[in-house]
Amino acid sequence: MAMAALRREGRRLLLSPTVPNPAPAAAAARSSAISPPEMTLLGVRSISTQVVRNRMKSVKNIQKITKAMKMVAASKLRAVQTRTENSRGLWQPFTALLGDAPSVDVKKNVIVAITSDKGLCGGINSTSVKVSRALHKLTSGPEKESKYVILGEKGKVQLVRDSRKSIEMSVTELQKNPINYTQIAVLADDILKNVEYDALRVIFNKFHSVISFKPTMVTILSPEVAEKESEAGGKIGDLDSYEIEGGETKSEILQNLAEFQFSCVLYNGALENACSELGARMSAMDSSSRNAGDMLDRLTLTYNRTRQASITTELIEIISGASALEG
Repeated sequence: MAMAALRREGRRLLLSPTVPNPAPAAAAARSSAISPPEMTLLGVRSISTQVVRNRMKSVKNIQKITKAMKMVAASKLRAVQTRTENSRGLWQPFTALLGDAPSVDVKKNVIVAITSDKGLCGGINSTSVKVSRALHKLTSGPEKESKYVILGEKGKVQLVRDSRKSIEMSVTELQKNPINYTQIAVLADDILKNVEYDALRVIFNKFHSVISFKPTMVTILSPEVAEKESEAGGKIGDLDSYEIEGGETKSEILQNLAEFQFSCVLYNGALENACSELGARMSAMDSSSRNAGDMLDRLTLTYNRTRQASITTELIEIISGASALEG
């Protein structure tokens, strides 16, 4: 380890006529004759292996966390997926009866963007925000008004940067407890009471598989606009062929249908988005675990090379010192 000290000790032994016990002298010289540059080099060499070892430990801990998050997302996904598939039958009859009019031109548009409260789930929230911004740009104009109703913390954080004045209402921690229809119905009623609209456009990510989700928009018209569309000969005009019981007028029926349709669409959209979030998180954590494994392999190789180089250097110094003593 101290090649210069060993050479100095070897020269001293060659010049001295008698050496009764050279071991104490060699030990003293070895401990006292190490120059500062060599101490610096030795310190750098030992610190480099320690840094790599600490980095390996950190990557292992991160890999454990990502694997655990993947398992948690997979366990939650099974339960939410079943409820999501069952909820699709709630709002689809409304589309068959009233139709879906995504291109309807109205003055007051309300964009209901459903996002998540947590991150680490890929680009699911960015996709919803991009679609919401594009729709807001299309539905805005000199005689038009377009507002946001945001569900989820991540969508709120992104949209508040450039559309703070357009945010009418925001709701967070929607998924703190398991989503149920009663909770969503109360939220839908709160939105309808506090927001004036001609068309509600609900944007969410529809779940297809663990690695696939599709941005979806469903339009719910206000009773007044729906009645105008009915008079103009739209698909909603088919309601005239149904017999009305209970003495309710067509306007009252449209009002009740619009409220119930919005609560059903919002319930299904929240479940679809939650299912897509869990699938995206499961896929993202799986990729993170694989990347951590690859990084760990590279760090292990680097650590072994550094350690081998250090051992080789020490062996060379020992051999050189021994040769100096023998010479």
